[in-house]
Amino acid sequence: MKKEKINKRKILILVLVLFIELSMLAFLNDAGIIRFIASLRIIYLDYAFLSVAFASNAFIIFFFLTSLFLWKEHKRRWILPLWLSSFFAVIMSYLIKVIVARPRPFQKGLVSALQIAIYFVKDNFSTWNFSFPSFQAVLVFSALPVLNKEFRKLKYVWFVFACLVAFSRTYFGLHYLSDVLAGALIGYLIGFVMVKIEEKYDLGLKLMRKLRISK
Repeated sequence: MKKEKINKRKILILVLVLFIELSMLAFLNDAGIIRFIASLRIIYLDYAFLSVAFASNAFIIFFFLTSLFLWKEHKRRWILPLWLSSFFAVIMSYLIKVIVARPRPFQKGLVSALQIAIYFVKDNFSTWNFSFPSFQAVLVFSALPVLNKEFRKLKYVWFVFACLVAFSRTYFGLHYLSDVLAGALIGYLIGFVMVKIEEKYDLGLKLMRKLRISK
């Protein structure tokens, strides 16, 4: 059992290291990558990724996932870690954006942003005015470790959805690839820490019992 935990930890560390290296590599080639992705635009993909962008609205994600964990009593303890993950995703995104203050790709004239995409995400754009990291990537990936605790099969579906959300931001010209990769990493680590805190201190379980929502 201990060996299994050690092996899982080593795999996780290896994946994180590789992900960091991939993000750094993307950062060095961001301009070329985003120009290439922009060259792939066609009307069908435009509307497909707009659908993904609509589904990734923060409020839709928040209420969908909360409802999912409310479904069965023994899963409700994970609502608090889920909420905390979302909360810290917002806070960390905002702080890093303000500190780094990286202009978006279309602001630097590297690519043009799809006007229809700007229309649908204008509220987020006016709030999160900088490129690094991608807030949507941080948000969707922060839920992944929490989903892994009770919805092992769904986590794969969510991972695919999260990747589409992250990629759509680069496709629209709103973020560099390194923005979404870094956002995915930050989001996952936030969710991972929240899961570990819940496993150690049972904060969500205690809260549900106090509210008499769970036994």
